[in-house]
Amino acid sequence: MHFIPDNIVIHFVILAGSFFLLSKSADFLVDGSVGIAAKLKVPKMIIGIVLVGFATTAPEFSVSVLSALKGHPEIALGNAVGSVIADDALALALGIIVAPVALKVDSRILKSAGIFLICIDLIGFGLAANGVISRLEGLLLVAILAGYLAFVVLSEKKRKAAAGAAAETEEAEEIEEVDEHIKPGKLSLQFFRFGIGVAGVLIASEFLVDSSLFIARFFGVPEVIIGLTMIAIGTSIPEIATCIVASRKGHGDLALGDIIGADILNILWIVGAAAVANPIVVDRNIMFFAFPVMILVVLVMLLLARAGYTLQRWKGFLLLGLYGLYLTATVIFFYLPS
Repeated sequence: MHFIPDNIVIHFVILAGSFFLLSKSADFLVDGSVGIAAKLKVPKMIIGIVLVGFATTAPEFSVSVLSALKGHPEIALGNAVGSVIADDALALALGIIVAPVALKVDSRILKSAGIFLICIDLIGFGLAANGVISRLEGLLLVAILAGYLAFVVLSEKKRKAAAGAAAETEEAEEIEEVDEHIKPGKLSLQFFRFGIGVAGVLIASEFLVDSSLFIARFFGVPEVIIGLTMIAIGTSIPEIATCIVASRKGHGDLALGDIIGADILNILWIVGAAAVANPIVVDRNIMFFAFPVMILVVLVMLLLARAGYTLQRWKGFLLLGLYGLYLTATVIFFYLPS
């Protein structure tokens, strides 16, 4: 943006303001999405996985695709991979730590979505192995996502149909649970909230990408490290906020479901769409450091959730410690002279 002075202090202020606007805009986007779904009587499964999932990853999507279109797809890939790590080892960790009691985990999430998450992480790793994620491979990732969403919705409908009366009781409880988080207002107001959120996310992303690039160049920091750390944390704010709120209310299954859903979207939707916008040339450091770390963090998170199907506070501190080690290793691996 040529109208912004080339002053490092100004760009840091813009960066902070962009994160704030991104966070507030994501709140509007999530509230509007849930409100629209509730008014149209869309099932909670679709609310959680489709609308809220896409809404909370809107910052990552906007920043990644915009970066790719501007000729910096390495930021897009770094942001997506870094966001998965931040979601699992930072957002979920903080949610576990602030929860008043140990969080209970829905075993169905781990048996289905958890296994699928590991599979697509390995697929992403495999597609990046030749050093580039092409437009065709990006379309493949998006197609896998479309198939997965269709499978989830159809499977849930079949499960409820087979359960009969018990499913009606469960659905009534789900509706009551969702109602607690719906902002008041008519359908038109919900669409207005959604529109404001989308506009805010797009504007904040534009400023965030440009200022991050300037700061990276000013300090000689590789763009990939900016994507893996600073931008990844900033764009994961919606997941962090959602996870903390859900955990404080004792909804461990919602918190974990949001994190797993966001992880799936980061690989299939965000990397896929960014590759379609501009083929991603994969840095060897991303290939041999960031991808393996991402897979390791996902495995650790799922194993901790699987152990007793509860998330105690010590598990949160373990994940947080793992994220600290990751940040340290990132600086050493990418930035410090060998």
